[in-house]
Amino acid sequence: MSNLWAWLAVAGFGALHGLNPATGWVFAAAWSLRSGERAQVLRSLLPLALGHAASIALVAAAVVAGLEMDRRLLQWATGTLFVAFVGLHLWRRTPRAARAPAGHAGLAVWSFLVSSAHGAGTMLVPALVPLCAQDAAGGASTAPGALGLALAALGVHMAAMLAVTAAVALGVVRVLRWGSEIQDS
Repeated sequence: MSNLWAWLAVAGFGALHGLNPATGWVFAAAWSLRSGERAQVLRSLLPLALGHAASIALVAAAVVAGLEMDRRLLQWATGTLFVAFVGLHLWRRTPRAARAPAGHAGLAVWSFLVSSAHGAGTMLVPALVPLCAQDAAGGASTAPGALGLALAALGVHMAAMLAVTAAVALGVVRVLRWGSEIQDS
């Protein structure tokens, strides 16, 4: 039963990240409104997922390898990269494809930096450790086994995050379009 709680925690953290406007639903909704297509919300999920998954995979790999992760150092490093990226963007030194909301590459970078800066992967550590430790207690502690569990946890986390992100972004788009229609009447 304790294993179930760890999986529910992984999914719950994903849903919580999906509700956070900094993790991308604002951009997904803005892209949809700008393009006039609801499907743009769904197209924006891939770069959001790639950036978030890269952040979590970095921490999950460290946990599986048994490395201690210094959360403050990770947050400072990604925060500094984020500030540098914003500065370059403001001075128009970033490639056009990397500028949000113009490109998917920019959205993926944004997702990685924000996820890393607010500790997306480190939030999963308390849930990952029992899952990987249970594998060790069963005598089947192998790097591929622990890595498989970490990847499965990443998949559950991402599925919950993307489902909530899509639902919130689509809801915002629907409400804003409805409000616009009322105003135009």
